[in-house]
Amino acid sequence: MKKEKNGLCKNCNGLCCRYFALPIDTPKTRKDFDDIRWFLCHEKISVFVEEGDWYINIDNKCRYLDDSSHHCAIYEKRPRICRGYKTHSCDLTDGGYDYELHFKNDKQLEEYIKEKFSKKKLKKRKKKK
Repeated sequence: MKKEKNGLCKNCNGLCCRYFALPIDTPKTRKDFDDIRWFLCHEKISVFVEEGDWYINIDNKCRYLDDSSHHCAIYEKRPRICRGYKTHSCDLTDGGYDYELHFKNDKQLEEYIKEKFSKKKLKKRKKKK
C-alpha cells in the first residue's frame, strides 16, 4: 500500500532519490587529488566538501522512484537511510547546499590542484629563507 502524500510531501519531486553521496578520504597529496580527478572524469559525478569532509556525489536515480507520481514504490520497506530523511531538512524545503568546495568536473579540480600546490611551494620557499 502506497502512503498518500500530504503537507510538504505533496510538492515533492523526489530530489533526494535522484542521487547519493558517499564520504571519501580527505586528499592530502597531489596523488590523492589526482585520484579524485579520476572520479570527475566520469559522467554524473561531482565531489564536494561540507564541514571539512569530502564526498563523492553520484547522480543516479533510485530504481524505486516512480517517474510520474514521485512516490516510492517500496515506501513501507524503504532502507534506513531513506527513513532518516525529514521534511524540515529535505532538498525541496531546505534550499541549496552551502559547500565549502564543489567540483563538477576534472577541469575544475585541475585548476584547484594547480593553485593549492603552487601555494604550498611558495610557503616552503619562504620558510627556507
